[in-house]
Amino acid sequence: YTPPHHPLKETMAGSKTTDTAAGDGTTGATPSEQASHSSKKRSPSDFLKSVLGRPVNVRLNSGTDYRGVLACLDGYMNIAMEQTEEYVDKSLKAKYGDCFIRGNNVLYISAQRRK
Repeated sequence: YTPPHHPLKETMAGSKTTDTAAGDGTTGATPSEQASHSSKKRSPSDFLKSVLGRPVNVRLNSGTDYRGVLACLDGYMNIAMEQTEEYVDKSLKAKYGDCFIRGNNVLYISAQRRK
């Protein structure tokens, strides 16, 4: 639920305030506070956009991990990866050039730690 936008209101002192900032999820914070707040709170969509083309770890419901470069994904979490390695019980089992994973098998996607 997203509350309707509230117009600017006059306070008793005569200055104008808003209940919410224009769609950024902060409430009356200074620009530096807003930047700090927005960097802490990211949506899953923002995360996925930020890791496109970067190394990721994809954990399946079965516990198998796939590590590689995230090429693309869709709204069903279907995933295409490149330079992919398959790990079962933390042991490397196979290497693939390209890998396609059906979204209903995905438990999570995480950014790979930088080496």
